[in-house]
Amino acid sequence: MKSIHRNQIHSNGQQPKRPFGFFKKERKKTDKDVSCAVLDLTSGSVPKQLIRFTIPLLLSNLLQGFYSMVDMAVVGQFVGSAGLAAVSNAAQLSFVINAVGMGITMGGTVLVARCKGAGDVPGQKRAVETLFAMTMAAALVMTVLSLLFYRQAFSLLGVPQPAMQDADAYMEILCAGTVFVFGYNMVVAVQRGLGDAKRPLYFVLLASVLNIVLDLLLVGGLHLGTPGAAAATIASQAVSFLAAAGYLRRQEGDLFNFRVKRIRIGRQEALTILRVGLPSAAQTAVVNLSYLLVTGMLNQFDVTVAAAAGAGLKINTFAGMFSWAVGSAVTTMVSQNLGAKKTERAEKACKSGLLLAMGATALVALLVNLTARPLLGIFDSDPAVIEEGVRYLRICCSFNALFYGAMYVFDSFATGAGSAGLAFANACLDAVGMRLLLCWLLGFWLSLGVEGIYWGQALSSVLPAVMGGIYFLCGRWKQKAL
Repeated sequence: MKSIHRNQIHSNGQQPKRPFGFFKKERKKTDKDVSCAVLDLTSGSVPKQLIRFTIPLLLSNLLQGFYSMVDMAVVGQFVGSAGLAAVSNAAQLSFVINAVGMGITMGGTVLVARCKGAGDVPGQKRAVETLFAMTMAAALVMTVLSLLFYRQAFSLLGVPQPAMQDADAYMEILCAGTVFVFGYNMVVAVQRGLGDAKRPLYFVLLASVLNIVLDLLLVGGLHLGTPGAAAATIASQAVSFLAAAGYLRRQEGDLFNFRVKRIRIGRQEALTILRVGLPSAAQTAVVNLSYLLVTGMLNQFDVTVAAAAGAGLKINTFAGMFSWAVGSAVTTMVSQNLGAKKTERAEKACKSGLLLAMGATALVALLVNLTARPLLGIFDSDPAVIEEGVRYLRICCSFNALFYGAMYVFDSFATGAGSAGLAFANACLDAVGMRLLLCWLLGFWLSLGVEGIYWGQALSSVLPAVMGGIYFLCGRWKQKAL
């Protein structure tokens, strides 16, 4: 059935109903709007286009990491080490839950980018409509499952008893807000697939400012503890999602011109999203589950180790954010260019991304080690926690940054090339074959304790980086793409 243009009038003289009734009337999109925000990644200098697309992604990652760090810092200062350990465990579990949404929306990014590169506008619309339905369904399922089983997960992880009550209270609120996290990831996936990394940055900034204000008000001012921190996070995510969806509806009305009650799921589009999304979701879930299980290993020692490792991991993620941003840019750029049948340009995007990710990540790792104590002091003033956190960063945020950057870019390239299954296999090698196995062997079998577990994490990305490089160099992805 032919869709109605957003400015078209019905035969009865009335304006057609808008798909999302809570959104205001959309503003007419201008050429200036498009040129400023949306990049055509199939033309121009590959390194320059990649950097232009990466910078907003990096700033978005940094802002997200910053307000997540504020959660832990405020809880650590106002609640103490038990609260810090609780938030650390709950955050790791929430990453596993959100992996499903991130994976499905990654499939949407690849599909929208392929249609964009091929100039298939109707295909873009079908992709967006299908992605919306699948994301909301996944959010509902994960909300129910997470509320039913998160307590059992905490018991299996051996969360320290002093932190258990705070962890329960924090996690219950996070689970209830899953739909907002999934919804925001869906909107951002569409924007990035179209080549727009700039606008999502604005909404992350909105969420960051709101989260910090609410953290200080609810935890610091009203002394609501970890539930207050969780409520601040979910409230900021909800506002960011609604604002981003409304803005995208105004700017890309042709793509979002559908009614929720009459939404159609395209069979081919759904299969494509699942073919990329399910391995990507499993990849993210496996990686985060491995970190969660490592957290469980560290919980066997004491609250000081659990709090220090939680703070150290949060800082360590900042070094990884450069690789994440470059990897996301590589996925989109490779998808668009393979959609346009430009395999040489896709290959060059991976090479440029590799140099950029490894160089930036190594530099940040160096800076983190030079400022380790002041950074850890943001989370906890306990000298024992700070010293243990320094030991964590000296090992887990060092030479391994180079291998981590390479692994992430190669996996992102494989996802953009349509080989999400290979990226998943490599993630399993990283998470299970290396991280968990090495942490157990070094920490318990060889009786190296906490330091052995740290070394297991540091060495986990070496072999996956090599395997990803072999896939890229073998060139079989070119035949598959063509």
